[in-house]
Amino acid sequence: MKPPRYTVVAMSRVSRLQPTPIPQGDESLGQRLARLRKERGFTQKELAAKTGLIQALISDYERDKLRLNAEMILRFATALEITTDDLLQPGGPKPVRKPSRRVLRRLELIETLPSPQQTTLLKTIDTFLENAAFRAARR
Repeated sequence: MKPPRYTVVAMSRVSRLQPTPIPQGDESLGQRLARLRKERGFTQKELAAKTGLIQALISDYERDKLRLNAEMILRFATALEITTDDLLQPGGPKPVRKPSRRVLRRLELIETLPSPQQTTLLKTIDTFLENAAFRAARR
């Protein structure tokens, strides 16, 4: 039995409307997600907790095994404190780099120290940074 004509016509229209791929640049969406997560100092497990997912799903998104839908894009952008454009646009404007979570955690611990210990530690850090800048300038 022959299928109704309207089915054949509808199917032929759908096949002609294949979307053209959007250029992704050098990194895939999953790779960009992984890079942004690492830049902000989150582990996959921490990002999973912030987005209400499990770590295995974060891994699958980062390896491009799963495609991001609109809800997931919003969840990730909110959790990473970036815009959806920063997540979606390859080679778009670079977001202002925030201190990583790892550095922020250490700063919070430093603030819990008594004032004399904070001063000593900060002087040590300043000396280290000055030496590093001096070495870099000599190169």
